[in-house]
Amino acid sequence: MAVSGLEEVILSLLVQKQGETHEHELYGLEMVKKSSGKLKRGTVYVTLQRMQDNGLVESREEDRRATRSHRRRLYRATELGRRALEAAEAYRKVMSG
Repeated sequence: MAVSGLEEVILSLLVQKQGETHEHELYGLEMVKKSSGKLKRGTVYVTLQRMQDNGLVESREEDRRATRSHRRRLYRATELGRRALEAAEAYRKVMSG
């Protein structure tokens, strides 16, 4: 499965986060902040929904006890999402030389 540039950014953030800590999830606006301007507020949730529909990410609602404000939707990469990211990175590497 080929992924778009925005999908690759999102998957990279989710997989990178998984490698740093045991926390496997990010919420949409957190991804926007960490993307260095590559993701925008207006498109991140549409992209995440499409990715969820395609099985690249999964989500859950944040536990109400974890926050004092409204609950956020947390996303994490699925195994299919991790494999799609690896394929995109391999393709880019081959094409660049």
